[in-house]
Amino acid sequence: MVEIAITETRLVGDIGGTNCRFGLVAPDGKLLHSSILADADYPTIEEAARAYLEQRGELPMPRHGAIAIASAISGDRVQMTNHPWSFSIAELRLRLGFERLEVLNDFTAAALAVPHLAPDDRIAIGGGSPVATAPIGVIGPGSGLGMSGLIPNGGSWIPLNGEGGHGTMPAATERESQVLDHLRRHFDHVSAERVLSGPGLVNLYNSLAAIDGVPASQYTAAQITDPEAGARDPLCREATEMFCAMLGTVAANLALTLGAQGGVFIAGGIVPRLGQRFPASPFRQRFESKGRFSAYLAAIPTYVMTHSLPAFLGCAAALGAIG
Repeated sequence: MVEIAITETRLVGDIGGTNCRFGLVAPDGKLLHSSILADADYPTIEEAARAYLEQRGELPMPRHGAIAIASAISGDRVQMTNHPWSFSIAELRLRLGFERLEVLNDFTAAALAVPHLAPDDRIAIGGGSPVATAPIGVIGPGSGLGMSGLIPNGGSWIPLNGEGGHGTMPAATERESQVLDHLRRHFDHVSAERVLSGPGLVNLYNSLAAIDGVPASQYTAAQITDPEAGARDPLCREATEMFCAMLGTVAANLALTLGAQGGVFIAGGIVPRLGQRFPASPFRQRFESKGRFSAYLAAIPTYVMTHSLPAFLGCAAALGAIG
């Protein structure tokens, strides 16, 4: 229930391969309304957006919008990576009757959210202190592996729009080398996303079982990371530990590449669900394990983002609703 008169709203969206979440925000960025819709229920993103807007009640129809989507954004045409939706940004803007429509990569939106996080919206993992004027890195395993960053530009930030999750995954131990060798027999290219994602957790578990010559259970990613499964099946526990260690490797590579002395933020749906097991995991030790640059990385803080709707926050920032 909106208690004050609202004369203007802006549409924000977080579009994944399974569900799409839409919301309406006030000009100051306050979330007024939101809803989750199943992608499969709508043949096009336009129909999903219209279905959401019909739920808005007495709130004004927006004329400005920003949508974060799990896809590379390289021009007007957007083709989702893990869903058949494809659309023209300009055409969608016109068909919705919007004056402005921004479409962002989902991790570009996550990066834009970082400067607006409250202290309760993040959990520090390990030590280090942020340098206020330095770049910031963002990484997050979920259905895929997203990466982005923020580059300081005077009093504002420039977000990066990249596909770092598809870079080649390196090995830091003999056991990891065995896993990656096994995966190379099944994939043309073993990217970081092949191990640092929901499907990646399954790849890790199945590879470890094959290497050890034991039958693999048909676990989902959520089952592999479940503490009870780890107590029953040591390979579930090892796959989860390896996942955290490999995430430390890739997060450190991102920090070194960007010079991210402002910190590295971990988004995505998997790590927050690990709870207190993540700080106790090999993540931070591996993050700092870079030989001559270990001290450099030890000074960089790492955080788990706990904000429930970082994409909405980033979309609102892209629209100038928060600054």
